[in-house]
Amino acid sequence: MSAKPRVFVARRIPDLGLDMIAPHCDMEVWPELLPPSPSVLKEKVNGCVGLVSLLTDRIDGPLMDAAPGLKIISNFAVGVNNIDIPAATARNIKIGNTPGVLTEATADIAVTLLLAATRRLWDSAIDAREGRWFTWDPRGWLGQDLSGRTLGIVGMGRIGLATARRLHHGWGMKVLYSARSPKPEAEKELKATRVEMDTLLAESDFVSVHTDLNADTKGLFGAAQFAKMKPTAVFVNTSRGPVVDQAALAKALREKTIFAAGLDVTDPEPLPKEHELYTLPNCVIAPHIASATVDTRNAMARICAENLIAGLTGRPLTASVN
Repeated sequence: MSAKPRVFVARRIPDLGLDMIAPHCDMEVWPELLPPSPSVLKEKVNGCVGLVSLLTDRIDGPLMDAAPGLKIISNFAVGVNNIDIPAATARNIKIGNTPGVLTEATADIAVTLLLAATRRLWDSAIDAREGRWFTWDPRGWLGQDLSGRTLGIVGMGRIGLATARRLHHGWGMKVLYSARSPKPEAEKELKATRVEMDTLLAESDFVSVHTDLNADTKGLFGAAQFAKMKPTAVFVNTSRGPVVDQAALAKALREKTIFAAGLDVTDPEPLPKEHELYTLPNCVIAPHIASATVDTRNAMARICAENLIAGLTGRPLTASVN
């Protein structure tokens, strides 16, 4: 009887996925809270046919070469910025990801951050907890209104569209968007208007970022972009941390160039506890929780497991990157 293929799972994903994977292979799961170091990961994949990776795992050519029998890398994420896709393709290694199932949960977090930053929920709640709530103050913790304002969506993909739907239908917001190509669905349903980035920045009361991370979008938001925004504008990023120059964002918030920001992603992650952004009362930071609902993480685990099993058995992946 032939031995089962070896698989390394680089972190504990939800049990639904692990239970699906286990019967098909000899599975080792990394048990720690923090990810394995690059050297440990390279050691663990040696002799493996399959790998379940996370965004925190850098999967490059040398690591793939440490596992010459590797057939499938199933990434527990939509993004695959952590994987050298050309290197995998050259080695005939299939790459899977978990698209689609994060859309609604991520849009919910984008709106949550927008609301929290706009209505100063973060700093007012801290003031209350720490004893600085002295009385009802007619001039205290003043935020911005939402109804009928203008929303700018940078990257009108699935998540951008879902976010725009919530804010257009819920608060009557006018929707502007910036994207590589027109988005007829958004234009028909939301009466959204595709504009140049400078126009979006100048006219939007809220700017929500949903773009991919690539060579063109890295550092997309810097001092020049924040300077073009309204002083009452709120900036929200649920895409990837490196899309934003964080020093420029901190300066814009500190100097009141913009009103507030809400971030679910940073660069690096976790953001060091001494970082200036944590000290700014007009910046709300969440620890990359956009997909953190029970149903969403289970759906990710299911697709991740399906991709891995398909790769092990030579069948088409549920969600293939290459």
